[in-house]
Amino acid sequence: MKKLIKVVGAIIENDNNEILCALRSPKMSLPNMWEFPGGKVEKNENLAQAIIREIQEELTCSIEYKEIFNDNTHDYEKFIVNLITIKCKIKEGTPIADEHSKLIWLKRENLKSLRWAPADIPAVEQLANEKV
Repeated sequence: MKKLIKVVGAIIENDNNEILCALRSPKMSLPNMWEFPGGKVEKNENLAQAIIREIQEELTCSIEYKEIFNDNTHDYEKFIVNLITIKCKIKEGTPIADEHSKLIWLKRENLKSLRWAPADIPAVEQLANEKV
């Protein structure tokens, strides 16, 4: 039986209504695919704690949890990912690509131009169709 991994992804929007997109490094699984930054939810951690910790670790900035945006489960070849994307706002600092190859800010209508990790696609679709 495949392992189910619960993961959070941050949908961080700036004042120009652009969304932060992170390119997975060649060393990561799903190399060179785009994702919403985040990571695994640890034992005894709620979603808000997980996303705040992950973004602090990955992007060295602090965020504010706003609301759950999308909850999607994707069956990969070796494991199953339950990705919960969460709308967030930067509280302090500027995101830095520590673990990722690159970070970019994109308008909603341009999100689909990137090659996204499969688990992130439903949130991308929902964002692209969202009225701001």
